Amino acid sequence: MFQLSWPAVVAMVLYGFNTVLDGIFVGRFVGETALAGVSLAYPITQLSTAFGSLIAMMGGSGESLTLGVNYFRITIFGSIFWIYGLAGNMIIRAEGRMKTAAWMMGAGLLVNAVSNYIFIVILHMGVEGAAWGTNVGMLAYSVLGWVYFARGKSSFDCKVASLKYTKETATDILRLGMSSLMMSIMSLVQAVVVFNALAKYGTTSDVAFYGIVYRIFQFMLTPIFGLMRALQPAIGINYGAKRYDRVISAYKIFGVAAMLLTIPFWLFSLISPGTVLGLMLPGQAFTITQFGFLRIQMAILPVMSFIFMAMTLFPAIDKGMPAMVIGMARQFVFYVPVMLILPRFVGVAGIYIGSFAIDSVIVLWTLWMVKRKFNLLRGRRMEMKVCPTGEA
Repeated sequence: MFQLSWPAVVAMVLYGFNTVLDGIFVGRFVGETALAGVSLAYPITQLSTAFGSLIAMMGGSGESLTLGVNYFRITIFGSIFWIYGLAGNMIIRAEGRMKTAAWMMGAGLLVNAVSNYIFIVILHMGVEGAAWGTNVGMLAYSVLGWVYFARGKSSFDCKVASLKYTKETATDILRLGMSSLMMSIMSLVQAVVVFNALAKYGTTSDVAFYGIVYRIFQFMLTPIFGLMRALQPAIGINYGAKRYDRVISAYKIFGVAAMLLTIPFWLFSLISPGTVLGLMLPGQAFTITQFGFLRIQMAILPVMSFIFMAMTLFPAIDKGMPAMVIGMARQFVFYVPVMLILPRFVGVAGIYIGSFAIDSVIVLWTLWMVKRKFNLLRGRRMEMKVCPTGEA
């Protein structure tokens, strides 16, 4: 687990820090309203190529909407680099070259940070500078990947400038990648209902504050994402070899490790919420209520590792449907109705309370589904012991 995971964890943390950088620079050098605008646009930038027309759906208004639109429009120019850079890096990780993937992530992050400083602090380009800075970072990130493949560094033959469609490859991409795609789409659905609730029952300050909490929460999940990448081959190889006992132990080991990895950051956010929030809005006088909101949002963080490890487990054993069902149910069955109803009665607090309650239910449901699958695998293992040839 350690050998497979540490470079992937480093790579995902570095990649995730790209989004935190925008929040830090905008919050510190532009202001709270600008941060609210960037927060409105951020979820859509993750799906810019497919959902570019949805910026009218986030519930923003006034100056924050204008700033969000400006930020989003600029990120569209760099969307190809977001897509190519991440896809290329995932291929490099799939080759087992985790260190190479990690230093590429680090180089892209460094370029992003320098670009943000130049565009925002020196050139005073505001929100637009944050968007262009991120685009430049992603461009550098993509160029590094392109050069890697162009120079023949990969473990397979490839032509960088060619694009060839095969039905078999397309089918495999859809079958194995659909659960991840649905998770991204469902995250957008979640953002739509949450930001609309914030716009209806809160203020611009509430939107900016949620933007901070959302980015911090997503960043704290990045170590888990790294472990997810490492878990996939560990489970896939053992499942293919019919070593079901190792499939089960791998899920448990990686799940517990991910939980332990997040606990220090989780404890720090609970003990010193002002320090965490002050990264993006220094000097801001946060209220006790806002500290409470952050703690509620973070309360579920450690056990979220078991949800994400399950999202890797099911596709890796050729059962992608459960992962899709969990992801879709989380948003449509729970998030949409809860965010439409609960804030009516308790205001903005309902968004944080509702999120905690929903994720608590999802954790229990996911663990139940995983337990059922493990019981089936144990049954297969027993059959193989009875019939060693594998005919059973």
